[in-house]
Amino acid sequence: MVGIQMVKPSNIETTTMRKVTWRLVPFLMLCYFIAYLDRVNIGFAGTTMRADLNLSATAFGGAAGIFFLAYFFFEVPSNLALNAFGARLWIARIMFTWGIISGAQAFVSGELSFNIVRLLLGVAEAGFFPGIIFFLTLWFPTAYRARIVGWFMFAIPISTVIGAPISGLILSLEGVAGLHGWQWMFLLEGFPALIMTFAVLYYLTDRPIDANWLEPQEREWLQGRLDRERAERQRILDLSWFRSMMDWRVIALGLVYMGCNIPQYGLSFFLPQIVKAFGVSNVTAGFITAVPYLVGAVGMIVWGLHSDRTGERKWHAVIAFLFIVVGLGLASTVDDPTIKMLFLCVAGFGFFAVLPIFWTLPTAFLSGAGAAAGIAAVNSIGNLGGYFGPQAFGLLRDHTGNDVAGLIFLAGCGFIGMLIVLLLGYNPAISRSLSAELSKMPAYSKTA
Repeated sequence: MVGIQMVKPSNIETTTMRKVTWRLVPFLMLCYFIAYLDRVNIGFAGTTMRADLNLSATAFGGAAGIFFLAYFFFEVPSNLALNAFGARLWIARIMFTWGIISGAQAFVSGELSFNIVRLLLGVAEAGFFPGIIFFLTLWFPTAYRARIVGWFMFAIPISTVIGAPISGLILSLEGVAGLHGWQWMFLLEGFPALIMTFAVLYYLTDRPIDANWLEPQEREWLQGRLDRERAERQRILDLSWFRSMMDWRVIALGLVYMGCNIPQYGLSFFLPQIVKAFGVSNVTAGFITAVPYLVGAVGMIVWGLHSDRTGERKWHAVIAFLFIVVGLGLASTVDDPTIKMLFLCVAGFGFFAVLPIFWTLPTAFLSGAGAAAGIAAVNSIGNLGGYFGPQAFGLLRDHTGNDVAGLIFLAGCGFIGMLIVLLLGYNPAISRSLSAELSKMPAYSKTA
């Protein structure tokens, strides 16, 4: 398969991409750190929240996952709105509404109110992640995207590495001011999103042409590079926003992403409860829970960088999926806490190593409004895994009394995602044409 490989960049490329990377990526990582922590902190609340509200594992998993049903219906409209109004305004709107509703989870009183607030949280946050992925395509040329998406999504495991111990500490506020520890967690961890609303409005720039923080020649170089790539993709395959949503490749990639998310979310919402069953305190459970995510953080950066350097996508995704399948499958066979966590660390590497590779696949053939809708459609379908994963895991846990069947189910879903990648592969026609076009530029060469 033809790939795109980095060679020595020109001076203007080096300076421009360094400025863009340092300006945007750390800030977007912080935003996603807050978003992901607000999304999954429900897992840390699970043990005490279930007891206080008298919720079964099935009811808890269903409410935790219903967030993603709202995501499914509102992702595409939200991303089209972002394309129309600009990332700065729309991302600020998303962060403000989700900050308020995330804090409102502190006041749920039972299964019904819990489901309603989680559903509203999904509506509020819909479009944030695919919006950022689309936003990155407006700033970073093709050959940078796996590593840049990897750095951006680095916030996922780090949100748990840092957030798990913090959440464990906040849970120790049980009884302060008459509130449960899980109520304090939702209130305190929802507040940063409100602060970041104003930071987004002040700091983000919608497109390179508007970036006053770049020199004129840097703006011209970057916008020209991105325009040439976009024109080449559109020459080969120009999809409207509606046609991109209906494209079979978009649907297939959505199913692949579901194969990523069912195992990841199915485990993440219940992992703190699995660890707590080892007989440790809330704080200790928080630190232990963070370990697989720390391994995943390393995998995400290293694997994304290696994929960019080699220009290879398909087998990088397949190998990452294999880590998920093997890690979860072996974890289901043991009871010893140390060995079980070792296998979950193997799965953790796969969970996060696959993500930056995966998101290079739809952006290889989508552009413009088609990219905004197509990326959102992929994310919408894939995030249904965030609904089915926790619900299925909770149901199996209630019926069997242990986590064996749940872990096997999660491993099986990862295996299906891996098979689809093997059948779908990369887009060789577009890769060959885009590689040939980029070989005319000083920073790239065509490789076989």
